Amino acid sequence: MNKPIDIVFMGTPDFAVPALKKLGGSGRSVSLVVTQPDRPKGRGRKVQPPPVKKAALTLGYDVSQPGSMREPAFLDRLAGIRPDIIVVIAYGRILPKSLLDLPRFGCINIHGSLLPRYRGPAPIQWAVINGETETGVTAMQMNEGLDTGDILLTAKTPILPDDTAGTLHDRLAEMGATLLLETIDRIETGRIRPVPQDPDLATYAPLLRKTDGHIDWSRDAEAIDHLVRGMDPWPGTFTFLEDKRLKIFKVRTVPNDPSDSGAAPGTVIRSFPGELRVAAGSGVISVLELQGASGKRLTVQDFLRGCPIRPGTILT
Repeated sequence: MNKPIDIVFMGTPDFAVPALKKLGGSGRSVSLVVTQPDRPKGRGRKVQPPPVKKAALTLGYDVSQPGSMREPAFLDRLAGIRPDIIVVIAYGRILPKSLLDLPRFGCINIHGSLLPRYRGPAPIQWAVINGETETGVTAMQMNEGLDTGDILLTAKTPILPDDTAGTLHDRLAEMGATLLLETIDRIETGRIRPVPQDPDLATYAPLLRKTDGHIDWSRDAEAIDHLVRGMDPWPGTFTFLEDKRLKIFKVRTVPNDPSDSGAAPGTVIRSFPGELRVAAGSGVISVLELQGASGKRLTVQDFLRGCPIRPGTILT
């Protein structure tokens, strides 16, 4: 009987957890889980372990949290394990060539897009923001480039009209877990055919900043809807009512009333009671959920009861 493939798993956030759990449930040998160091989070800045560490300890795996990929003690430990495969999912650090070359079958990455589109750290969010109708996950043989390695397998899913980056994230995380097991099975049985990426088709998905969530009302209504959904749950979208920030959590596009077709972008237009309709560069946005500067997240009906916004008001 052939020796089972020995795996080292590297990942940090929630996106990597389903794959680690699926590996654990499959009975495969995971010798070590590598994740980022514990860090302070939240308003209280309390030090918290990353999600992958929590899952790994629950599954009974050994955990390593090196401060650097070049720490001699860490590299010596990996060399001692001599893993057949290193699985990397949203680990958050660049792996040196010495580490990429260590496993017998190399390092395998699960990426949240259909490569070569949306290379980089925020592929899920940008796919929604850009109005894509389809995305997926890619199993990739890692090299020294940024998401440039050969494609091993892919799995696709439609982006639904009500998908947010959050709902899509969760779906892709589960798909990636399934794809990982299939990829390992095919590597183990010699049924994998790496396919080089076409660099001419490559696009990049940079990290999002909080300022990226500032709504530009001169854009068309559909683009604003995509932005709101793509920024949910982080970093969120916002606009200003005079000098007060309004967080916008949920919107929908609505038909433009011809009588309001001349309204400048950002203008609150006439609507039924309990509605907040805003003119866009093309079309109209109906705000469904929002939050004031010092309040909590509310439906638009509840918000307007305490803070009426008159037609003709300009949001910026």
